Amino acid sequence: MSRLLTLMTCQWADMSMEVMCQKAKEMGYEGLELATWGEHLDVKRAAEDDGYVEEIKAVLKKYNLKCEALATHIIGQCVGDYNDPRLNNFAPVELADKPDEIRAWAVKTMKYSAIAAKKLGCYVVTGFVGSPIWKYLYSFPQTSEAIIEKGFQEIYDLWTPILDVFVENGIKFALEVHPGEIAFDYYSTKRLLEKFSDRPEFGLNFDPSHLIWQGITPHVFLKDFIDKVFHVHMKDAAVTLDGRSGLLGSHIDFGDLRRGWNFRSLGHGDVNFEEIIRVLNAYNYQGPLSVEWEDSGMEREYGAKEAAEFVKKIDFKASDFKFDNAISN
Repeated sequence: MSRLLTLMTCQWADMSMEVMCQKAKEMGYEGLELATWGEHLDVKRAAEDDGYVEEIKAVLKKYNLKCEALATHIIGQCVGDYNDPRLNNFAPVELADKPDEIRAWAVKTMKYSAIAAKKLGCYVVTGFVGSPIWKYLYSFPQTSEAIIEKGFQEIYDLWTPILDVFVENGIKFALEVHPGEIAFDYYSTKRLLEKFSDRPEFGLNFDPSHLIWQGITPHVFLKDFIDKVFHVHMKDAAVTLDGRSGLLGSHIDFGDLRRGWNFRSLGHGDVNFEEIIRVLNAYNYQGPLSVEWEDSGMEREYGAKEAAEFVKKIDFKASDFKFDNAISN
């Protein structure tokens, strides 16, 4: 039996839940990784109102779609980041330019997400944790080890009471390793997992698109951290360095052909998805394969439908037969 094919709805949050479900089904998806903003899911309301939860379940059932994961990326970012005007785009309007209130809202809302996930029958919440030290990415002015360790400890301290609620509800949290997060590459991920070694509910949402352009081989990362991978995103990216462009993006928006890399629809980038499937098969990952569709150069409904077809083709089963047994005595 192939893994559940889902569509992450974060990039579709401008649509109503009804329209989202209808389009996802038409495009070939079997489930949704629901965004916890826009019109798809209000986690506070879900945590407090069982009737609302039943409404969400009814719409999913109408289109024969499953929901095994919630996406909380913009909420979680507001936990670990602080006093950044860009967070005004993520938090409620009335909290604009109030960093303490934004963080308090984010912590409370992440706790609601665990309760909502349990009520909806999910097993995992995906998202970001933010980072108080991302601004120190390049070590000039000189950055001490003490500054970096303080940042990792701050994330641990901020997320510990949130994770307590996850444990109470039997839900896992899966961090998407991503630029802007405290864990953004191989070794920062290793360090963060070591920091959270006493929290088995804290793991990873594997997304190869954020690794490939950094020079990290996605399936190697996946194999090394497979014991902590709770959820998988199917997402592609292409590196197109031309002698002028660089990997840091030059403050040029996504989709611009001057960039040194861009997200691409599945199968149109540099990620080797066959190797990823082989690792998932070898370690018996049975969770969803969730398409996070992002490609500024392609119409999204065309791209998402094609992406669903791509995943169905590439998600081959592991062998239950040794080929050379056929020639043995």
